[in-house]
Amino acid sequence: MSSVVNSNIQGKSSSFNHVEIMAPVGSYESLSAAIQAGADAVYFGVGNLNMRSRSANNFTLDDLEKICKMAHAAGVRTYLTVNTIIYNHEIEEMHILIQAAKRVGVSAVIASDMAVITYANSIGVEVHISTQCNISNIEAVRFFARYADVMVTARELPLRQVAEITKFIADEDIRGPKGELVQIEVFAHGALCMSVSGKCYLSLDNYNYSANRGACLQLCRREYLVKDLESDMELVVDNKYIMSPKDLCTIDFLDKIVKAGVRVLKIEGRGRSADYVKTVTECYKEAVKSIEEGSYTQERIADWKRRLSTVFNRGFWDGYYMGRKMGEWTERYGSQATENKVYLGLVKNYFNRIGVAEAQIQTAEQLHPGDEIMVIGETTGVYRATVEELRLERDPVPEVHQGDRFSFVTSAVVHRGDKLYRVDKVVDEF
Repeated sequence: MSSVVNSNIQGKSSSFNHVEIMAPVGSYESLSAAIQAGADAVYFGVGNLNMRSRSANNFTLDDLEKICKMAHAAGVRTYLTVNTIIYNHEIEEMHILIQAAKRVGVSAVIASDMAVITYANSIGVEVHISTQCNISNIEAVRFFARYADVMVTARELPLRQVAEITKFIADEDIRGPKGELVQIEVFAHGALCMSVSGKCYLSLDNYNYSANRGACLQLCRREYLVKDLESDMELVVDNKYIMSPKDLCTIDFLDKIVKAGVRVLKIEGRGRSADYVKTVTECYKEAVKSIEEGSYTQERIADWKRRLSTVFNRGFWDGYYMGRKMGEWTERYGSQATENKVYLGLVKNYFNRIGVAEAQIQTAEQLHPGDEIMVIGETTGVYRATVEELRLERDPVPEVHQGDRFSFVTSAVVHRGDKLYRVDKVVDEF
């Protein structure tokens, strides 16, 4: 029997209409996946002036209008990240970018540098304050309210203090440039950094690639030795990845976050895959809806966590929201996802009238009836299914191999050029 989690939220509340799920977008595939999953907003970078300029396949100015048209047609808001440190020689570039954002109707820019904040504000572009501003108190909220309508609180802030800030906003009637109450946004899921709100200099110090300029090389995710310089004795620290936190996951206390007055839930992951974006967005969208409807149960939470574990993650913990002082560190390098995508090849054709796709295997892999597949494409987004039957020419076959051009039935439209994957369960040997 399902047990509803006690969130002290009685019945439906109009406040739930304003809990926004914001999904990360680093490609058109991710954009389509976010829309499919029911994201209320997407955030993305263009060019070099954003914190994922090196780690994600960034869009260009030429993409800006297309992104907005795709998102806005689906009723999804668009947030452009312009959140790096800005130098004098980049001010003109920044002006051009913000002007373009205004021209194509970007919903808001996410910024931390005052040059960006003040310029966007001056030409009437909505501003959201980035986590790099490390907002931790009511005076910071009061200051930034003259420029911004939405603010991210510092990732290290306990939920109790977040609730104090949202209460202060309501009690003091703190409003942004649009004349509406300032809204508080928090990170709900994804990678965490060992540094305070991402202000890290390790990559810059070691390799001259600045994290604060969107070029972090993630040295913290590696394994390290401790070496005695006098004796040359070396020790491997018991927990090998002492600078690499597990990924944040708030799905099992999301009711407390909503109750704290948070109105925007941000999913981290502009450098991650389209299936990550779709899975995580879907889970959090469903969770918020279940809180509203009173069906937020332990059984559903367990299912969401199982689904979240299938895509890229370094293990999960609850961050600092519940009062922790120290982080939980990942036990191994890279992803701990319970599923693995194996690239097979490309979709070569799709026959809409009969719902059949034709594809060709390009790698030294096989596909069998009963295997799970995933198709990912710019327009398709993410399509996942179990293959019931494979055909070469018109004949059913027990398997297909490298070089084979074969057909299979789909329940959704896919497109020529989409990538085809086989989805395998990961056998954990750790």
